[in-house]
Amino acid sequence: MNRNDYSKKRRLLSSKLIEAREQAGLSQKQVSDSKIVSQSELSKIENGARRIDFLILLELAKYYNQPISFFIPENESEK
Repeated sequence: MNRNDYSKKRRLLSSKLIEAREQAGLSQKQVSDSKIVSQSELSKIENGARRIDFLILLELAKYYNQPISFFIPENESEK
């Protein structure tokens, strides 16, 4: 995967994380209170400055009440 494709996918994942958190009606502070990830770490992940560990993604998906597939592009136009 070239760098441009990687950057696009990372931005898409970041936006999906923000969307899921906002749909759940949660602030970054509320998520950090869950002890899944710190507020600082979540901010960096949502801004694309840090990669997300798959196990943290699974925990956040559960906390946001979203299937893991919500965070994965379904078709070529989303990639």
